[in-house]
Amino acid sequence: MQIRIATRADVPAVLGLLADDDISRTRGFGTAEVGPGVWAAFEAIDADDRNYLIVATDGDEVVGTCQLTLIPGLTRGGAERMLIEAVRISSARRGEGLGGELMRWAIERARARGCRIVQLTTDKRRTDAHRFYEALGFEASHEGMKLLL
Repeated sequence: MQIRIATRADVPAVLGLLADDDISRTRGFGTAEVGPGVWAAFEAIDADDRNYLIVATDGDEVVGTCQLTLIPGLTRGGAERMLIEAVRISSARRGEGLGGELMRWAIERARARGCRIVQLTTDKRRTDAHRFYEALGFEASHEGMKLLL
């Protein structure tokens, strides 16, 4: 598996991974169609030196993805933190260790950048994901909240 920053050509495959999820479908996200809003979001991520859309590939196939965002902060002596979002591995490839490899890669990038914290949120219904993240050393230390607008 190779891990790299996504290109524009990867966006349809990334959307396919994001849509290949029961919880995403309950939120109305069940299509891999690339509309103007998605292209605008990709361009904004790609142009921002604190945001990275990541893909994991096996040959020409995109088998995993996540988005990394570096957040500056005043706490912890002004150290940056890394936020990991939208982690997905192809449903056909889960259980092969690819998710762990992708997450360790992201954590190492945070460490190399000097980040003091890596954080993520995960839906409360994703109990398998909770066990996965805990096995990587993450702790459920905070309660996350969202306000849909």
